[in-house]
Amino acid sequence: MTTIELLERTRAAWGSIRSASAEEKNRLLLAMAESLEENSGDILHENAKDMEAAKGAISDVMLDRLALSESRIHAMAEGIRAAAALPDHVGRALAQFTRPNGMTITKRQVPLGLVAIIYESRPNVTSDAAALCIKSGNVCMLRSGKEAYRSSRAIVTALKAGIESAGGDEDIVNIVEDTTHASAQALMTADGLVDLLIPRGGKGLIRACVESATVPCIETGTGICHVYVDRDADLDMAVKIIENAKTSRPSVCNAEEVCLVHRGIAKEFLPKLKAALVDKRKDAGLVPVELRLDEAAAEIIPGTAATELDFDTEFLDYILAVAVVDDLDAAITHIQRHSTHHSDCIVTENQAAADRFVDEVDSAAVYVNVSTRFTDGGEFGLGCEMGISTQKLHARGPMGLDELSTYKYVITGSGQTR
Repeated sequence: MTTIELLERTRAAWGSIRSASAEEKNRLLLAMAESLEENSGDILHENAKDMEAAKGAISDVMLDRLALSESRIHAMAEGIRAAAALPDHVGRALAQFTRPNGMTITKRQVPLGLVAIIYESRPNVTSDAAALCIKSGNVCMLRSGKEAYRSSRAIVTALKAGIESAGGDEDIVNIVEDTTHASAQALMTADGLVDLLIPRGGKGLIRACVESATVPCIETGTGICHVYVDRDADLDMAVKIIENAKTSRPSVCNAEEVCLVHRGIAKEFLPKLKAALVDKRKDAGLVPVELRLDEAAAEIIPGTAATELDFDTEFLDYILAVAVVDDLDAAITHIQRHSTHHSDCIVTENQAAADRFVDEVDSAAVYVNVSTRFTDGGEFGLGCEMGISTQKLHARGPMGLDELSTYKYVITGSGQTR
């Protein structure tokens, strides 16, 4: 079946879900979660094939993103159940008012229609995307990268079995069979079939979709996330935050890539940072972080000399670019120049400095004394997420149910004419 034929089939299934009640959608979701766990053996078998094929072709950090286990499949199922437990906003009145002529105008939240997702080596995106689409009354077209295709296809097979067992139309979720560029191009240009395209992956994928799509497209994911350690920071807190933001899972978009340090505390702070990220991790048998240092930082601690390119790179690895800045103004200027507007943080005990940082850093998520790793739909209480939007229209930050919706105006009256 061609990609367009599969899109048409998925689009035709929208009628079965767009007006479904919350109870009907939740029943489908819970059946999907159960089926996912029941079929974990098949999913892990296919994932093993993906892992074997990917060894040597992608980094160890990216292999970790690809790998599935019983616990990860259980977490995926729990994500679906969490989506079922969320309030259903479909059909709610966002605003209502009556005009002087007696007309009542209601702004009502409604589903988008067909949401297409192009993603790379993260098979958990498969279940997250399907769950959020169904809960929000949309149908879902998935297009996995070749590295994760077997795993993603097995997940979709399990999800469709759950939908069918609960009396739903299994075509509300489909996966593109073709993993070549042609299928991605078909999704990008399927005007009248795709209502929203969401790319989840690296910079190249996102740029290709944003530049080539003729359907509405969300720019997501690329995260050159900064942590600025202010002159008035609690230095032990700063080390703890940076250690989490960089090393807890370096392959994700909310991981820290750049550390900026106020010149006034650099000589005291940078040795603490090196001790935590390099020395102690080596001693514990963990992967040490490679510190790529500007000239000022390199005068204080040893590391790799940074190039200008390092401050514009999403490493997705155990690498951290480090720069010493003169003051808060210099930190904000640096972030404005290099940020991808994903997640940026200040560590400080100075409220005035925190307020300025929040006001002037134009990112989807701005943190004060908190790790950037919290930019996540689940951590924000939105359930699993569709992705992190780094643009401003129509969604920004973690994309949950409301971001997979639009609205219509419903006007009622008693024969009014203009």
